[in-house]
Amino acid sequence: MKLATLRSGGRDGTLVVVSRDLSRAATVPGIANTLQAALDDWRALEPALRTAAERLEAGTAPGTFAFDPAACAAPLPRAYQWVDGSAYVNHVELVRRARNAEVPPSFWTDPLMYQGGGDAMLGPCDDIRVETEAWGIDFEGEVAVVTDDVPMGLPAEVAMDHIRLLMLVNDVSLRNLIPGELAKGFGFFQSKPASSFSPVAVTPDELGNSWDGCKVRLPLRVTLNDVVFGAPDAGTDMTFDFPQLIAHAAKTRTLGAGTIVGSGTVSNVDRSRGSACIAEKRSLEQIADGRPSTPFMRFGDRVRIEMFDVRGASIFGAIDQKVVAYHPPR
Repeated sequence: MKLATLRSGGRDGTLVVVSRDLSRAATVPGIANTLQAALDDWRALEPALRTAAERLEAGTAPGTFAFDPAACAAPLPRAYQWVDGSAYVNHVELVRRARNAEVPPSFWTDPLMYQGGGDAMLGPCDDIRVETEAWGIDFEGEVAVVTDDVPMGLPAEVAMDHIRLLMLVNDVSLRNLIPGELAKGFGFFQSKPASSFSPVAVTPDELGNSWDGCKVRLPLRVTLNDVVFGAPDAGTDMTFDFPQLIAHAAKTRTLGAGTIVGSGTVSNVDRSRGSACIAEKRSLEQIADGRPSTPFMRFGDRVRIEMFDVRGASIFGAIDQKVVAYHPPR
């Protein structure tokens, strides 16, 4: 089942079911008006949503219309909780090695995680608005899961039972603001503006054998200005899987339905697969050549993030965004 949120009906949008080929959609007003409402009562509402999706596939759903990703908000335009891990320690190791820093042993046994802003998620085709290029504008291609209510202290062994949906993420980062923030010892804030999400969120069964309950075993394709930047495999070199990330986040708190848990930048040891963010490529250049040569994004640049199934069909639709100058109110 594939679900999306249209930009209508208020801040939280309107929930629709989407066909598997991403060509058609239909609203589900008798079931749930928003995706958050569906997640709040998932066990009761999921069967009706699946029936609506089946009718859409069969061509018998009322009010069917052409699906347009540009008309979509993020699947959850506002999320009660958005936490992002760094599950690919290879990525962390490269970035730290480029500045002659060692990876502490704990990084291999205890996930890194930060709490992002969930009040204003970007849609898949929304512009990335930044005040100045000097902040070091970067994309980060990731996979994320959406949970139902997760009890505090839940062990990783059963956390997979709380994964309801998956989607793609562009965790936009302002790299030149990060060092100053981390030097304060209190984590990211200004360096992590609004993140953007794929047009649709999908139930795990949509991935078939490419989902093993813990990881998505497919490449994540990233292009910058229509040139392939990388296609690292999301299931390879993932040090901490999604159940482990959920358990980490829930160690001392409950997670409310609609919590989004991100994987962090997808990264592979195999360098031939490229990278899912500019910072990693710059780190590799620093290690090899003594200096980075790939610039961060500039105004007018466009990034596209997408994942295809084994038959070559787009699963989530594409995050397709342009960087534009933002002029704050004076």
